[in-house]
Amino acid sequence: MKYFLPLFIAFSIQANSQAIHFKSILVDTHNDAVSACIEKKVSLDQNLTGINHSDLKRFKEGGVDYQLFSIFCDGEKVNPYAFAMREMDTIDAVAARNPDKMVVAKTWKQIEQALKAGKLVAQYGVEGGHMIEDDINKLDTFYKRGARYMTLTWNNSPSWASSHADEKDPKYTGHKGLNAFGKEVIKRMNKLGIIVDISHVGEATFWDAIKTTTKPVIASHSDAYAINPVSRNLKDDQIKAVGKNGGVIHLNFYSAFVDSTYAKKAAAFYKLHSKESDSLVATGLNKAYALEMIANKYKKESDAIKPDIEVLMHHFDHIVKLIGIDHVGLGSDFDGIDSAPLQLKTVLDYPEFTKALIKRGYKDADIAKVLGGNFLRVYRINNPN
Repeated sequence: MKYFLPLFIAFSIQANSQAIHFKSILVDTHNDAVSACIEKKVSLDQNLTGINHSDLKRFKEGGVDYQLFSIFCDGEKVNPYAFAMREMDTIDAVAARNPDKMVVAKTWKQIEQALKAGKLVAQYGVEGGHMIEDDINKLDTFYKRGARYMTLTWNNSPSWASSHADEKDPKYTGHKGLNAFGKEVIKRMNKLGIIVDISHVGEATFWDAIKTTTKPVIASHSDAYAINPVSRNLKDDQIKAVGKNGGVIHLNFYSAFVDSTYAKKAAAFYKLHSKESDSLVATGLNKAYALEMIANKYKKESDAIKPDIEVLMHHFDHIVKLIGIDHVGLGSDFDGIDSAPLQLKTVLDYPEFTKALIKRGYKDADIAKVLGGNFLRVYRINNPN
């Protein structure tokens, strides 16, 4: 019997993780599928296996109940606000074609009804303050369309807030932190019910935002700096501030943010295949998606340099140790990244994260908080109706 015990335990964890996973409400706060679909000229309601990390059918199969889709462009080649409208139109059209499977929910009642009916709740997260083009009134339009958070900056900086990338750039000459208009933006977000997202922001912007907001914030897709010291991750004092604010940090699956050893290995891998990736970019393909295609083509090589899910769980453990189980969630960054932990390749693999929580001894109620309950709490405080 003892020889079968490890197998029995593994089977029990697998069965239990499936049960807990699919009875919980799973919310992912950051997925770039809409940008990927536009770039690749495909639709979310097609079978995108081998093309995207996500599609409508696989969201259901992976247990995703509630997805906030990133609304993003870098603004270099297109008008940010106009492109945002196009991205929202794209998801709205998918929902219109699939009313039995997906709802762009704008009220709490609509969210409850969709979840009860087993439909995917879709909302939007505007990734970067540059998307409002210095017009505070555009926040109202975003909210009416279903945007429920805005990341104050992307890697670039609007005129009113500084990003993590610019704050560490010695050539950056703009204002650091929030200026007066930036503080007005946050006040308007608080009033509307657009959650303040502090992923991507610089430290000066972070602290100004924490001092200005009257509602809990989120980090829609960030990890712990103490585990991997890159500027996209949050330092311990920032993590503690989010906890004190009542907010939630949603773990990013991107290997370069998860694993401190990954960047060097990835650089060597992509250098080896640079001619191919450069050729793809030359056709007009976005560089991130070109790299993803290279990673998929040379799967054995790319898998060999990916971190194990346990490295991601070190970030989880660190955050929980600092601020508790009530302040952690999921923000995968699927379809915006070319590498994730080995066990988390696509949206089908979310149950692996639940399994990792069970192995750590977390009870059903705590697992439900991490998978979605913590975000729903913050959402309700920001959006009581």
